[in-house]
Amino acid sequence: MHMEDRFRLETEKLLKSWSKHDRTTLRNYLVEDVQDPRINIQSILSRHWLVEKLFGEKFADLAEHELRFGLVVNWLLELLKRQVRTDRLQAVLYALISGQKNAEGIEIPSYISQTFAGLALPNYICDLLNWAPVESTDEPVPEYIMTTFQRIWSELLAEEKSKKISVLEPACGSANDYRFIDSFGISGFINYTGFDLCAKNIRNARQMFPEIDFRVGNVFEIPAEDNAFDYCFVHDLFEHFSLDALEIAVSEICRVTSRSICIGFFNMHEDKDHIVQNVDDYHWNKLSVSATKKLFERYASTVQIVHIEAFLASRFECRDVHNKNAYTFIADF
Repeated sequence: MHMEDRFRLETEKLLKSWSKHDRTTLRNYLVEDVQDPRINIQSILSRHWLVEKLFGEKFADLAEHELRFGLVVNWLLELLKRQVRTDRLQAVLYALISGQKNAEGIEIPSYISQTFAGLALPNYICDLLNWAPVESTDEPVPEYIMTTFQRIWSELLAEEKSKKISVLEPACGSANDYRFIDSFGISGFINYTGFDLCAKNIRNARQMFPEIDFRVGNVFEIPAEDNAFDYCFVHDLFEHFSLDALEIAVSEICRVTSRSICIGFFNMHEDKDHIVQNVDDYHWNKLSVSATKKLFERYASTVQIVHIEAFLASRFECRDVHNKNAYTFIADF
């Protein structure tokens, strides 16, 4: 089957949009600030999805703690963006220790208080509120705090055994999520293949992980047999396609996946129609939740929808979500 000319043209435009960036920019894209996969809720959920496929519910409690960690660090990052002084961070810590809900005008959300109360002292919240330099809070959160759950997961999973599963990641970027799948100790349990349209991304990924199967590829035409992979996960991709190309891309990832797909969307809404928005040479669409679900239901037996904002509100009473349009789909075959 040869790709239609219109999809070939769309591919060229997409490639142009990404290839204009240098390798350093691409390497850091989607792995900083709230997009850092260590604290980005959708990236955390996709790792948990993989862990559940490997080990069932064994690590459900740890997964819950890691989600709380992501919420806490994201909340602190928002405080720092408001140029909150270091002494006010100390006031927040004192308020948490003494059970107060307000620290010198900073309201402390219930999910922060609940998380703090559930941790043994000293804990990572103490570290977060104590680390800031005396003069300013412009420094990034230090690595020893950011890697808190990376260390826990990698130590625990080092003791585990499981039959390997095959996993595909379209639009893998510069190993944006894979680098944390690796550092969290999950990579040893999977046969991973990642592809991306942009050769610069693949060069970055191979430089970091020369032994891993990273390749240049196109989601409109995946060179793999039907059901070639057990699982597939993909982030922040489908909003960038024309609606016809969206259908082709979904059909392709469903064709090559035999068991389940985890999809992270960054721009969706509850209306019945997609909103097409052209941005330069590609799209920045707002996809309809119901229409996208129907599209996946052509191929999948069940499609589970997680609205990130609603999920965090119901699970943790957290309403501090940086992206209210974020959804994660789980399509099972």
